[in-house]
Amino acid sequence: MPPTLVGVSEPTTDVAPAPSMLSGIWTIPNAFTLARLLCLPLFLYVLFGLENRAAAAWMLGALGATDWVDGYLARRLGQVSEFGKVFDPTVDRLLFLVAVTAIIIDGSIPVWFGVAVLAREVLVGLMMVVATVVYKMPRIDVTYWGKLATFLLLFAVPGFLMGNCTMPGAAGFEVAAWILGIPGLVLSYWTGIAYIPQVRRALAAKNTTSAEAVRSDR
Repeated sequence: MPPTLVGVSEPTTDVAPAPSMLSGIWTIPNAFTLARLLCLPLFLYVLFGLENRAAAAWMLGALGATDWVDGYLARRLGQVSEFGKVFDPTVDRLLFLVAVTAIIIDGSIPVWFGVAVLAREVLVGLMMVVATVVYKMPRIDVTYWGKLATFLLLFAVPGFLMGNCTMPGAAGFEVAAWILGIPGLVLSYWTGIAYIPQVRRALAAKNTTSAEAVRSDR
């Protein structure tokens, strides 16, 4: 029987589990994000059912203006979660895509502008989905310039809608939409192109880490 060493503890190999994507779902910030998502059917009803462009524009503007609130609440309340990091930008992109498509159908926004906005969102979204789902790349956080581009477009798009209302001063909203929309569109494409080297570096780093792990197992 081998001797027992007194006072010597066995080394522990316990490793803290990585946070799950589903952890922290039921939080105030995520509830706020969900509430914004549930406003989407109401927006479509007001635009097409009631045919009230002004009310739909104000609603869309409010959704854009509150884009920062869920992130602020998450940091302020200490409720930042992996789920929220994915849920928030996903809802933002969904709201944006549906709203722009609806306004193109309504005829309140120039078709070329709306298609350019949609094309950028779809291309960048597909690139991120393929990189993260197919190649298992770690998620890349949205940059400051990307958020600024989204902010400008979130106000430009309802501006086009308001500019096609019959209310007095509607033309001023359309002018403001162009002032915000052109820089926002250019900036959105610039940030979309800037994501490409970030994705390449992230994939290269992941492949290097995987190769080192394989060598260490041999």
